[in-house]
Parts: sequence; C-alpha cells; structure tokens
Amino acid sequence: MTQTRTVIVLAAGEGKRMKSALPKVLHPLLGRTLLGHVLAAAAPLRPDRTLVVVGHGADQVTAHLAEIAPEATPVVQPQQRGTGNAVRVALDAVPEVDGTVVVLNGDVPLLRPETVAALVETHESSGAAATVLTAEVANPTGLGRIVRTPDGMLERIVEERDASPEERQIREINAGIYAFDAAQLRAMLGKLTTDNDQGEEYLTDVFGLLVADGQTIAAHPAADPTETLGCNDRVELAGLRRRLRDRINERWMRAGVTITDPETTWIDVTVTLAQDVVIDPNTQLKGATTVAEGATIGPDTTLIDTAVGEKATVLRSHVVGAEIGPEATIGPYAYLRPGTRLARQVKIGTFVETKNAEIGTGTKVPHLSYVGDATIGEHTNIGAATVFVNYDGVHKHRTVIGSYARTGADNMFVAPVTIGDGAYTAAGSVIVKDVPPGALGVARGQQRNIEGWVARRRPGTDSAAAAERALRAADARAAESASDTEAAQSEPMHDETGRPNDRLVARDTHIA
Repeated sequence: MTQTRTVIVLAAGEGKRMKSALPKVLHPLLGRTLLGHVLAAAAPLRPDRTLVVVGHGADQVTAHLAEIAPEATPVVQPQQRGTGNAVRVALDAVPEVDGTVVVLNGDVPLLRPETVAALVETHESSGAAATVLTAEVANPTGLGRIVRTPDGMLERIVEERDASPEERQIREINAGIYAFDAAQLRAMLGKLTTDNDQGEEYLTDVFGLLVADGQTIAAHPAADPTETLGCNDRVELAGLRRRLRDRINERWMRAGVTITDPETTWIDVTVTLAQDVVIDPNTQLKGATTVAEGATIGPDTTLIDTAVGEKATVLRSHVVGAEIGPEATIGPYAYLRPGTRLARQVKIGTFVETKNAEIGTGTKVPHLSYVGDATIGEHTNIGAATVFVNYDGVHKHRTVIGSYARTGADNMFVAPVTIGDGAYTAAGSVIVKDVPPGALGVARGQQRNIEGWVARRRPGTDSAAAAERALRAADARAAESASDTEAAQSEPMHDETGRPNDRLVARDTHIA
C-alpha cells in the first residue's frame, strides 16, 4: 500500500541578518525564490498535501505561494517559537494527516529532488519513526550536530549553542531536512519543552524523545554537502547563487551547449536551451527564455521570457518578452520590448527599439529607429532614424507597412497610417496619410536658402568668419575663371601657318 505523504515547509522566519523588508524566503535566486527552489525539490514526491508555515511577512509569502504553488496551503504561525512549534501548528491545521511527513527548511535552494526522494525512500523502507538528512562538512560552525552512540547509531541532534565543547568538534551536521512517521511525530511534539538557550521548541528534540521511547531513528547522508547549505545574510545568498550558477552551467555544457565564459554567464533554472547553442561572455538568460539549436547569444546580452529561433544571433542587446525568428540577427545595442515578433532572417540593428511589433521575413530595421505598435511585411527596408509615432497622448495607434517597401531615412509615420506593398517614402518625410502600393510618399517642405543670414544675425562668430573666407575664395575663383574665358575668346584658334593652337587644344582636353 502506498504511503500518504505530507510536505511541511518552514518559512515563517524573519531573517533579520538579511536586513530587508522582503521576507528571507522570498529573495530571488536564478529564476526562483528560495522558497520556490525548496518547493520544486519536493514536488516530485507528489505529496498528498503541501503545508507552508508562514509568519513574518505572511501576506507577502502567501501571495507568492498563490502565484507559484497554488496547491500549497499556507499555515500561519502567530509567534515564531521554534521549529517544533511551527510543525505542530501545521499539523494542527490538518488533523487527518497520517503516513510520512517530510519537513524542509525554506532557505535551502541547492537541495535536489533526488536527495529528497532518497531520504524518503530510506525512511519508508527502514520503518524508522524519524529520519534526518545529514552531511559531513569542513566547517560546522553554527549548525546542529549529529550525536551518535559508540556503535554509530543516531542518538540525538544538538543545536550548536546547546552543544558541549566535545560535541562542537563533530563535523556531521543536521541539514534541517527530515522524514517522520506522522503518528510518532504528533506524539513527540506534545512533549517538547523550551528548556534550551533560545527558549524555543526545537524540532530536533523529537529525535532524542523517540530514542528514549525505544523508537528507531535513522540518518541519511547527503551525497553532496553543498545541497544542505542555507543562508542567513546576503553574503551567503551570493555564495549560493554562484554555486547554483556553476551547477546550471555545467549541466548545459554537458548537454551540448557552448558557454565560453561560465563565470560571467547566469542562466535561470527555468530556461531551456537546445544543442549547439553558443553563449558568449556577460550574458544573462532569465525567466521562461528558450533558445533553439545553433543560435548564438551574447556577449553582453540579457534575454527575459524570450524565444530565440534556430541559428539566430543576438549581440549586445536587451530583450524582454519577444519572439526572435530563425536566422534573425539582433544588435548590437538593440532593445526588444514585449510583444515584438520577428520572422525568419529579420535584421534589427544598432540602437533600434521595438515594442508590440510584428516584422516579416527578411525585413531590415538597420539603425537608430523606434518601431512601436507596428506591422511590417516581408523584405521591407526601414531607413535610419525612423520613428513610428504611435501615441497621441491618450491612445496608442498602429502603423502598417507592406512587403517590399522602402522607407527613407528620418521618416516619421504618424499612426494610424498604412504604407502599401512596394511603396517608397522620401527621406525626411512626416507621413500622416496612407501611401498606396507602388507610390512614392513625399511629405517635406520646399528648401529655401536665405543668403547672408549668418553675417547679419551672427556677426563676429567663428561661423561668420568661416563663411566670409569661403565667399571670398569663391569670388576669387569666379574672377579667375572669367579672366581665363575672356583670354581664350581673344586668342586665335590657329597660328599664322593655319595649324591649330596647341595650348587651346591642351586646355580643352584637360591636360594642360
């Protein structure tokens, strides 16, 4: 008969040393919060119920649970009076619980699902009343110690502040992760006291009580001690982040992804990568980002909730909530905002920003442009310094540009406006009316030059002096040209023998 399973996650603590208005368990770590990582580690157990004990910042933690794990039930611990009290509060909320109860701390983000499953398997197969996950560490300072009998059997768990000098030398530590028989756990929780240095009910005291009652208790050693690491401040959180980064990067490299500089590459646990993806230095991949086979990302690139197609390239760019088609090229220094949808072989170039834009196959937006609330067809070219004027101060409007169109540099498209297939627009135009297919749209004023304006309005400036020099030089060239013309007109075309004048011939053929 399959055991019923209940998971209890302890997430009520304030985490004072984090020095943050955010509850400790809600601090983010490569795609999930600390609490989110712990819940993900427990999820493969397929528990019949998951209880999360909340206290400090209960409203924030409860709201987060509703987003990431709506099946989990928050249970409020009104006063944080220790881990034993927290588990008792959780079990009081569900009196019908039986079978196996798994208790996890909410701040151990490196814990693997395989380790939790192995702990539960050891517990259920041995018939123990309680089983603790342990680890051998080089520096056990600050951690509870595993005290064993002379024959190696688990005797009890002692918190460091209550440990003797000899017990503090023990390097086998309590990972704060347990499996209990529900009935035995309930019975022993009622016997807990606050007779300790902190004046709290320690869940770890349950093990000593079970031994005194003649029950079997067990220990399951973690294969990797780093999985048991928690954090109490932001320095320790940064250390966990680095360890998780290395674990994630190693997994992807072994799966066929090239990461040229793992130390500057940060990939969320929620990201999906295909084989033969190349990730260059200083790149961050976040959220639900997916990258297809053969794509190159980076250097100096951030992708958030973005899908990248096969053999696409994204270089020195920031992309949020976009779809990048196969063989597209992005950047450098592009900004793709939510709602951007790029088809195959689209080019988005330097200092281009897009938002809520659908851009067709082979179309190019090469430089210095803003494309917002727009639909652009296939194989169209958008000229440099183009602005899609989509906002009238109250509402957003859409611009539609057809296929095989050519728009001039420094265009403004004042939406709503449509440019037909194969149409052109002249450089410097402000387009406010539709341009039919195959037409040339021109919307700019007639050029007018006002002679002498600088001399009259900006006398004494460097510009006025430069203009005066240029005008004098032009006058001198004009005078010399007029003199040459007059001399040529007076010079005979032939000499006295009737032969052509060689000097005039040379001058006219531009070899003199």
